[in-house]
Amino acid sequence: MEDEQSATYTVDDALISSGFGKYQILILAYAGIGLIAEAMEMMLLSFVGPSVQLEWNLTAHQESMITSVVFVGMLIGAYSWGVVSDNYGRRKGFLFTAIMTSGAGFLSSFSPNYLSLMALRFLVGIGLGGGPVLGSWFLEFVPAPSRGTWMVVLLAFWTVGTIFEASLAWLVMPKFGWRWLLALSSVPSLLLLLFYAITPESPRFLCMKGRTMEAVDVLGKMARLNGAELPSGKLVSDKNIELDEVSESATLLNATAKAAKEEENDNIKEDEGSDFGGFKSVSKLLSPKLLRATLLLWMAFFGNAFSYYGIVLLTSELSNGNRICAKQEVESVHSNNSSLYKNVFISSFAEIPGSFVSIMIVDRIGRRLSMASMLFTSCVFLFPLVFSRTEILTRISLFGARLCISASFTIVYIYAPEIYPTSVRTTGIGVASSVGRIGGILCPLVAVALVHNCHQTTAILLFELVVFLSGVAVMFFPFEMKGRRLNDTEADMH
Repeated sequence: MEDEQSATYTVDDALISSGFGKYQILILAYAGIGLIAEAMEMMLLSFVGPSVQLEWNLTAHQESMITSVVFVGMLIGAYSWGVVSDNYGRRKGFLFTAIMTSGAGFLSSFSPNYLSLMALRFLVGIGLGGGPVLGSWFLEFVPAPSRGTWMVVLLAFWTVGTIFEASLAWLVMPKFGWRWLLALSSVPSLLLLLFYAITPESPRFLCMKGRTMEAVDVLGKMARLNGAELPSGKLVSDKNIELDEVSESATLLNATAKAAKEEENDNIKEDEGSDFGGFKSVSKLLSPKLLRATLLLWMAFFGNAFSYYGIVLLTSELSNGNRICAKQEVESVHSNNSSLYKNVFISSFAEIPGSFVSIMIVDRIGRRLSMASMLFTSCVFLFPLVFSRTEILTRISLFGARLCISASFTIVYIYAPEIYPTSVRTTGIGVASSVGRIGGILCPLVAVALVHNCHQTTAILLFELVVFLSGVAVMFFPFEMKGRRLNDTEADMH
């Protein structure tokens, strides 16, 4: 009896004993709607820009700014919502993102002029920046042995969103125009608000904040719905385990353990307060144990985002390989919208085999090797375009490159929240995502500008270089997280 009372278990133990069941499926469905919403809001930029340019007589630079301003908003939002969710809870983080994305997204369909559209799409970008919060939230409900596979399944919802948006644009744009597309694309974000009241807080976050009774309540509901039982004993966090190990090692360390216990209590109280501006959280990302991983992760996010969105944009720019004049290309895009929808629709399907490849390799060969192999393979697919850009070769190369880049992007979104401790997890992935948004901002302004100015070979070589350097950065990641439990503290990392 005394053994049962003195027994302890962690959130990871509870997740493993409960397994992946109905409870996680509901969490997956909610987070998946969030990814569909994000993908739709991003993909519509490929369709809205040309139509708005024609209607309002915009310059090419003004059209590209409609895309870039969304990425600027995402850069700000990814950092801000990461800090909010690490300090005040995952639920609060994705609540505000859903409100801003759905509200600004719907209102942008009524934009009377270019400046109002820019302002509202900027706000949509801030909301979309909170997308990684949902990924971290879902991750913290998944048992470690199957974490990689189920994170790939979650990120496959992005592919569903891109295909659905291309289909919606194909149906809506010719008859009803871009305003209807903007309005209908905001519906998934409204669904997040509709079902928000029944979403649980992350038990790992609650435990990290010292709110163990609330965490036990969430884990208990999860176990009951999955038809399982929680381990016997008391729920503890990694911090408690570390302190117990110190106190048991030797009687000479009792005073140290006591001091550490008091320091932990102070830290919990401090964590409950606000981290104004998030400077404390960001400083942890650059601590000695996390510095190397953080800097390399930033490189990987920048390279993946720059390449992914570049390949999406190049689908419309290079599909007609023999048309090398910028003026002819722009005219062809605007005069044959059905061809644009068709090309984007077809290329979006490259992400489906990309998701299957991710599922097959992420938990078998590990995160680092999976990402590196996909990035280097993408280089191989792009390389023929340096010498020839016939229509069939262009489509095959871009299809293969998008398959590999989407697989790599999927895996980096799995790896990023895994390497950070719970206290800074969403801040870490938020800041990394912000760096990725810089890649998204620069992509249309630099790479696509090269294509418009008839420098296709230079643009392809630029993508090759960025993808290759990203693959090299991935090879130097310090941690392999395949099958390992998530960390709650920096001290638990090795």
